[in-house]
Amino acid sequence: MTTISPPSVIDGNRRADLIRVSARLFRDRGYDGTTIRDIADAVGMRSGSPFYHFKSKQEILAAVMEEGLLSCLPAVERIVGGELPPRQKFQALVRAHLETVLAEGHDFIPVLLYDWRALSPGLREGIVALRDRYDRVWQVAITELKQAGLIKSDSKVARLLLMGAINFSVQWYQPGKGCTLDELAEEAVGMFLL
Repeated sequence: MTTISPPSVIDGNRRADLIRVSARLFRDRGYDGTTIRDIADAVGMRSGSPFYHFKSKQEILAAVMEEGLLSCLPAVERIVGGELPPRQKFQALVRAHLETVLAEGHDFIPVLLYDWRALSPGLREGIVALRDRYDRVWQVAITELKQAGLIKSDSKVARLLLMGAINFSVQWYQPGKGCTLDELAEEAVGMFLL
């Protein structure tokens, strides 16, 4: 398994800037449509400077995906581990996921959704492990819904279909136009639960 170069304390902010800007560019242009020069220009660096922080463009892509997953995992793990009843827990989970994929500046997970196949096998391994951890959290919630009689199936396919529907909102949702994230979460819960 290939690992991502860790940041030092001194260069952590520049590295964070590179990850944030790369996420936006990858989301807007796609991984293949974004060059290292584009990334460097967007953060005010020389074209070779990103390689001080990352070994390759692939490593930047993996760091973007890792950032997205690591930033949302604690919240969803707290929700699922909490004491809310299953329906409220599910609504909080849906709302947290919508925030992760749709909120302003949250470009990391949309990049994961559309560009994860661009990762080399070595880098993909670490991202898949984090994604699987996220999926397990959702599966726990889906199983609780099934046990409470609020959903017909708690199969992996049911979870994947549900997540796919929510994730596709990145294609059509426009902040400030139509419903809010809270309203969207409420609508989704109403559609998915019995």
